[in-house]
Amino acid sequence: MSRAYRHNLNGSTLQAGALQLEIRDVTLRFGGVRALDGVSFNVSQGDIHAIIGPNGAGKTSLLNCISGLYRPQVGEILCHRSDGSTRNLVRTKPGNIARLGIARTFQNIELFRHMTVLENLMLGRHVHMRHRLSASFLYYGPAQRQEIRERELVEEVIDLLEIQSVRNKQVGALAYGFQKRVEMGRALCMQPAVLLLDEPMAGMNAEEKEDMARFILDVNELAGVTTVLIEHDMGVIMDISDRVSVLDFGRCIADGTPAEVGSDQAVRDAYLGQEAHA
Repeated sequence: MSRAYRHNLNGSTLQAGALQLEIRDVTLRFGGVRALDGVSFNVSQGDIHAIIGPNGAGKTSLLNCISGLYRPQVGEILCHRSDGSTRNLVRTKPGNIARLGIARTFQNIELFRHMTVLENLMLGRHVHMRHRLSASFLYYGPAQRQEIRERELVEEVIDLLEIQSVRNKQVGALAYGFQKRVEMGRALCMQPAVLLLDEPMAGMNAEEKEDMARFILDVNELAGVTTVLIEHDMGVIMDISDRVSVLDFGRCIADGTPAEVGSDQAVRDAYLGQEAHA
């Protein structure tokens, strides 16, 4: 892993442990249904922060609020930046949230299946490109010089996620595990300050899960990228997370270290206990 990659990947220059995201009393309603009900917790720079809970607890809805796809009716989502400024993401458009350095993957893979792995990863650089994307694909003049610069970071992502062998293949022809890696890679190519991962290991076998957990740890340890992670595999969550927040019926019922959350009786009743009795 090159020093350039470590420097370039992380879009934040906050000190490790500094407050990066504040979720304050977030409430999201769909008609008479409360998907989120006064959710509050903090995310620190450089942490792997897991969000867990039963199906329908509001986990993906919360990620959608952070990334701007949903706008909560109540509450604030504050993004603290290295220049000392603070942005309320609730009042920010999704495109501008991406430019602030918040990137995400989706529970259902959202890649361009007829494009190659390399082309999908280059799309992750679009928020940093000054020339039109179409000109970049034609590869001439200023766009050519721009693409050469952007390719350096993309090549580092390809090496990190070990997808060199499929770089020129169409995404739709890849095995599911490789597609999940490519989607994560596209998010990393945005140089995120915060990486939002929505069930990155869903549908994977044990070997693929082990690989993905290793990649998540590599991104965190080598580049210090803050990761907010939704995942149902409790073994993985307890092994790799620095902090865990637990949602149940749209409310945050626990927030702490994996050990603290794992020993919380309310969590065991709401979620861990269900898995233990399954």
